[in-house]
Amino acid sequence: MLAAKEAMATIAVKNLDRAKKFYGGTLGLKQLGEEMGQVAIYGSRDSTIVVYDSQFAGTNKATSTTWGAGDELEQIVSTLKKKGVPFEHYDMPGMKLEGDIHRAGDFKAAWFRDPDGNILHINSE
Repeated sequence: MLAAKEAMATIAVKNLDRAKKFYGGTLGLKQLGEEMGQVAIYGSRDSTIVVYDSQFAGTNKATSTTWGAGDELEQIVSTLKKKGVPFEHYDMPGMKLEGDIHRAGDFKAAWFRDPDGNILHINSE
């Protein structure tokens, strides 16, 4: 039923102006639109990310969005770190932490948070 339909990430934020600086400026996503001053829509390759104003922002304790960065993972982590983005470090079975990158065999991953505490993830896939 939904397998042939596009899906999008939807991320709640407390301050849309601050979020726009992070998602558009820090992460470099292209803003595609804005609705009623409460929603900003971004493009990320063939995906859409909707960032919206909500009193429940930052309450999710799990990953809200994942990007597959392929072999550019280390470069992206380095660039974000230079922009002041701190990375999360987790104790995960089967994964070894190397700097800010978690590794399990050929799989590599890094997690960070947006200004409202939403967990974002990039990996080597």
